[in-house]
Amino acid sequence: MSSDRLAPWSLEEGGVALWLRLTPKGGRDAIDGVETLADGRAVLKARVRAAPEDGRANAALIELIAKALAAPKKAVAIRSGETSRLKKLFIAGDPAPYLDALARLAPNNG
Repeated sequence: MSSDRLAPWSLEEGGVALWLRLTPKGGRDAIDGVETLADGRAVLKARVRAAPEDGRANAALIELIAKALAAPKKAVAIRSGETSRLKKLFIAGDPAPYLDALARLAPNNG
């Protein structure tokens, strides 16, 4: 089994890649742990109050992830899945503090 199936994040040059499943209009802004998809991939589960209109849910997601990882909002970017519930994000910068924060969010997947 490849390492990307063990945790929903991986090191990439210049930062950390993060795979997640977003639930817009989820009632609150929160990270709800890790889920394994039917194909075996692990994703971080996140929900935001914002509706998926005019990029509001994506903006709320970036803010949520930046806050959870203590990263500047400008360091968080959506790499793929802009209009999908399944997304790949990239958090630019020193990966060590991001990996530590992710391990605290999903302690059984780091």
